Amino acid sequence: MATEKRGRPSTCGFSMLPEECVSYLLSFTSPRDVCRSSLVSKSFLAAAQTDVLWESFLPSDVAEILSRATHPVDYSSRKELYFCLCHPLLVDEGRLLTLQSFQLERSTGKKTYMLSPETMGITWMDTPQYWRWISLPHSRFSRQAELLSVCWLHITGSIDSRLLSQKTMYTAYMIYKLNPDSYGLDSNSQKASIKLGAHSQENRVSLEPDDEEDDEEEEEKQIQLRGDGWLEMELGEIYNDQGDEGEIAIIFSDVEELHWKKGLVFAGFEIRPTKRKVDVELLG
Repeated sequence: MATEKRGRPSTCGFSMLPEECVSYLLSFTSPRDVCRSSLVSKSFLAAAQTDVLWESFLPSDVAEILSRATHPVDYSSRKELYFCLCHPLLVDEGRLLTLQSFQLERSTGKKTYMLSPETMGITWMDTPQYWRWISLPHSRFSRQAELLSVCWLHITGSIDSRLLSQKTMYTAYMIYKLNPDSYGLDSNSQKASIKLGAHSQENRVSLEPDDEEDDEEEEEKQIQLRGDGWLEMELGEIYNDQGDEGEIAIIFSDVEELHWKKGLVFAGFEIRPTKRKVDVELLG
């Protein structure tokens, strides 16, 4: 009677497939999954290096993005290019109406953009006693807007939805700092809104939440300290379906209580893929 051999598993399976087949199968996963899979076997490792695979994770308009870059991007493979683009890339410098920073979300390859304050509508920005332009180190853009004194605080920005990844939920953030002598920025009357086509969301926010607020967990969720030393405050989220609904408008305002405000240093709006679970109701 034949006995069944047990022990080491058969070498058939993925190891028997041509490299291009394994690369094709991995292209249906994500960059994070590919990096993890490359640790499993030599066949995965070899397939994880191919240009064909990493080309599938790069955005379809990558050539156009590279043509807009302020500085050339040096790379020897599509994989290397992918990870180069996971770092901020300044685009459209010299064109103040479109100055932006682009990068890929490392684990998914989804697009992230940050908008320069120089591209935005900032009420009273041209009045020297209210606002001024400054340059701080470790900043994404060369100039930031510093609030000297206003009672009407209103900032608007926008980005073409075609620039972003399709079928993706996005969250918008305000990137800023508060000077030590800031005041008037802890009002609970501040509002943020984000709109795309017929869909919009409005939220109550605060640049400087009251320390006595009970919901500490909500505050921590809303405002975070970034690795670059700036603060980011969540403004709202919107679903970018086919990327053909026009511009995404992002607004921050504090105009209900007309008290004087000072000490905000505004670095821009950032819009990046939402990491938490998508609320189906927001898909409309």
